Amino acid sequence: MEIRFASYNIHKAVGTDGRRDPDRILSVLHEVNADIVALQEVDRRFGRRASVLPRALVEEQGYVIAHLAMRPDSMGWHGNAVLVRRQFEVLGAHAVRLPTLEPRGAVRAELALEGRRLRVVGMHLDLSGIRRRDQIRAVTGDIATCEEDCPAVMLGDFNEWSLRGGSIREFGEGWQPIAPGRSFPSRQPLAPLDRIVFSPGWEVVDHGVHHSALASAASDHLPIWAVARLGSNRK
Repeated sequence: MEIRFASYNIHKAVGTDGRRDPDRILSVLHEVNADIVALQEVDRRFGRRASVLPRALVEEQGYVIAHLAMRPDSMGWHGNAVLVRRQFEVLGAHAVRLPTLEPRGAVRAELALEGRRLRVVGMHLDLSGIRRRDQIRAVTGDIATCEEDCPAVMLGDFNEWSLRGGSIREFGEGWQPIAPGRSFPSRQPLAPLDRIVFSPGWEVVDHGVHHSALASAASDHLPIWAVARLGSNRK
C-alpha cells in the first residue's frame, strides 16, 4: 500500500498578491495530486468560521472531507481539515484539543483502506517552542489510545525552524519526522516550517516541496508532500 500525503497552509486562500482566490488553491491541490491532504487556515478566523473553499468544488476534485460536525459553515477545527480520496473509508473524525494560549487545534481522521486502519492528524502548532513540545506530546498521546495496529501520520504547519532539534525531539524511537524542504515564505522559501511525521511501520519512499508558479502566488506557504509505503498487517 503506497500513499501520497500532502500538507498545505492555504493562508485562508489569500495569496502573495493580497487576493483571496479559492480557485487558485484548488488548482494547486490538483497539481500536488495527493491521496490524503492536511490543510491549515482553511476556515475564516472570526464570525461563523466559514470555510474559504467551496465544499462542492473540493468534492469535484475527488476528495471527501473528514467531517467534524462542530460548526456548520466550517470545514475543520481551528482551520485544520483533512481531505481524502474516495477510495478511503472515513471511519470518523475528531478534534484534538491542544494545550495553548493561541487558537490552535488538530484534527484526527480515522481511515481505512484495503482492510488497513490508519490515523491521520492535521495540525497547526504554536509559535512558542515550549507550547509546540506540549502540543506534540498531546497529539502522540492521543494517537497512542488506538487499541489496534494503527499506523499514524501527522502533517501540518509545525512552525518549527530547526530540522531535527526543538520540538522535533519530542518524537520517540521509531517515529520518522520528515522535513521535505523550505516551504515558507512561498516566493523565496527560507524555513522548513511544514512537516510530515510517520509512526513506526511506514517506509518513506520520497518527499519534497511542491514548487510551481501558481503555488508561489496562491499562499504564503508552499505545499509539502511525501510518499510512503505501508506493509501488511502484523500477525
